[in-house]
Amino acid sequence: MAATQRKIVILGGGFGGLNAAKSLRKAHAQITVIDRANHHLFQPLLYQVATATLSPADVAMPIRHILRNQKNTRVILGEVIDIDITQKQVVLADANPVVYDYLIVATGATHSYFGHPQWEHFARGLKTIDDATYIRGEVLAAFEYAERTDSAEEQRLWMTFIIVGAGPTGAELAGAFAELSNKVLKDEFRHIQPNSAKVILVEGTSRIISPFAPPLSERAKRDLEKLGVDVRLETMVQSIDSCGVDTNKGRIEGRTVIWAAGVQASPVAKWLKSKADGAGRVFVSADLSLSGHPEIFVLGDCAHAIDKNGEPLPGVAPVAIQQGSYIGRKLTRLLNGQPSNQPFNYFNKGILATIGRSRAVAQVGNIKIAGWVAWMAWLFIHIMYLIGFRNKISVLLQWAWAYITWDRGARLITPAEWARMRPQDAASCEIQPSSPPAASSTPQSPTKSASPR
Repeated sequence: MAATQRKIVILGGGFGGLNAAKSLRKAHAQITVIDRANHHLFQPLLYQVATATLSPADVAMPIRHILRNQKNTRVILGEVIDIDITQKQVVLADANPVVYDYLIVATGATHSYFGHPQWEHFARGLKTIDDATYIRGEVLAAFEYAERTDSAEEQRLWMTFIIVGAGPTGAELAGAFAELSNKVLKDEFRHIQPNSAKVILVEGTSRIISPFAPPLSERAKRDLEKLGVDVRLETMVQSIDSCGVDTNKGRIEGRTVIWAAGVQASPVAKWLKSKADGAGRVFVSADLSLSGHPEIFVLGDCAHAIDKNGEPLPGVAPVAIQQGSYIGRKLTRLLNGQPSNQPFNYFNKGILATIGRSRAVAQVGNIKIAGWVAWMAWLFIHIMYLIGFRNKISVLLQWAWAYITWDRGARLITPAEWARMRPQDAASCEIQPSSPPAASSTPQSPTKSASPR
């Protein structure tokens, strides 16, 4: 690469960063992609890793492999800890700073516990492969511990699964766990009946999957209830411990709690010393640049961008994909001496969420679809969005086998996962009856859409 070429640094190898890099493949520039993981993760199917349907390799691919034929691009494995906008440098935790002429920030988001970070110890969120394998091990180990005990109370605690947050991610998890206990595991234990397990979905608002129209939300709720999921609306979480959840409507006992109630942007606002919204997303201009810094672009889950109606764009994959492609094209034209002042316009292709086998909801504009047709659309679109031919074929075969046999081959508990599960004495989880606590003033926000995000 010529030393005179402009340097474009992309932070994050998710949907936004990866599509920005691909759109810069013909740019006369040195492009550097930095990510703390060496792989691109297809987050819309991450819940299927957590529920033992797919393996991690089915939903991830090395970034280097994806960009291997793009000669103007290199990949660095490293963790960003700061950005020096004066010196135009990206500061890494364990390597020399990386200099840029143009910077694209697409570092995504993490879990938000609404001011209660201590809850993470008891309720793991779902954002990474580590999260997914942790949750998978936790759920499978719960059945193992229930099998080992003769106490009916202990079995009840182990076989109660509480999911906090009924956005698409929470709804998908609830449906998948209900099918796991009712169908997949039903003949594999001798001392317990897995189909007696309880899956409880807790939501602070008046309906589930709120990004969808009310009729689709109601349809999804009915579908979940048919699967045996206990859906509890207008239920605010007030505290979480190793034995359950306290809410404004009383105590819910259960040893396994999964968090799907909110997200917080990565610390981009702190790095850039810029204003941000309540979720930590940086306010950006119409062309996704940082105000006062036309050389810095922010996109995806860490950008507060608005649509043509002045509404904030959702943190879903299609938004990040279109934003990444837009910035890549814009910079390519700029480097070719063809500046473009055209603002970013998001084309909404609709949203989808699957509730379980042959159950899904889809919304495209004013068109609303539910049931088998929506489920088939969900399958097709997710296969289409998956990166890599091997992953597409592998996932398709896994889904076909699971549909025919109800078998999920990724039901693995490693020794390390088993060792970290620490059963407690039954007495430690005995809860004395009490009056319901006062309603919490901490709101729960909907989870992100599980259409490709």
